[in-house]
Amino acid sequence: MKYKLIILIFLLTSCAQNYSNLKPNKSYISKGFAYIYNEQDFIDKIIKKKLDNNSLQIAHNKIRPGSLIKITNIKTNDSIILKNSKRFEYPDFYKILITKPVAEEINLEINLPIVEIIEVKKNKSFVAEKTKIFKEEEKIHSNAPVETVTINNISKKQKDKNKVIKDEFYIIIAEFYSKNSANLLKKRITQELINFNTKKLYINSKKSNKITLLSGPYNSINLMKNDYIQLKNFGFEELDISINE
Repeated sequence: MKYKLIILIFLLTSCAQNYSNLKPNKSYISKGFAYIYNEQDFIDKIIKKKLDNNSLQIAHNKIRPGSLIKITNIKTNDSIILKNSKRFEYPDFYKILITKPVAEEINLEINLPIVEIIEVKKNKSFVAEKTKIFKEEEKIHSNAPVETVTINNISKKQKDKNKVIKDEFYIIIAEFYSKNSANLLKKRITQELINFNTKKLYINSKKSNKITLLSGPYNSINLMKNDYIQLKNFGFEELDISINE
């Protein structure tokens, strides 16, 4: 406990990471994987509450119900703003729980549901967009599927197949103004987390005003999950995920 307190003080005084989600007047911002709702998970008691998987519904474990949340597909930049339907717990690795229609609305890959979520503070600039989205939400029904027709350039599609780039994921542990601080935290993790693959720890200083301690790369979500959970148990409350850093 004493050690975790030292770590917490160290992070708060040395880190440049965005802790805005802990302040009541700031918007919650986070990047990571969305948990796509499945009725069987409720039956198996993995999650404690139900959502309507035929509607645009979301649930978050920190943001209060009724709050507006913008969900963005990091790979395609498609986004949607919805009211938080419920607040309840789901597996800690995930950043938000969404229904399948939400995933489809932002063209989210089921096997790669990486998103950015931002709590939207209610003000006049969002009224028009909010109204539009809620009207769209009312139209969605399981008996009224939306069909689209696309015309593909076959020769272009064939070329794209030969350019398959594997995605790589990184856990953003902390951001600093000082490289010495980043090295100190890296050293602490190496010494204290005995089962952690510390070879994956590295410091990215590409941005002139920001030094980032990362863990990665990972080629699959499952490989990342174990390290993510270890870091959370170590004392980090909020860990973001980046792709192709």
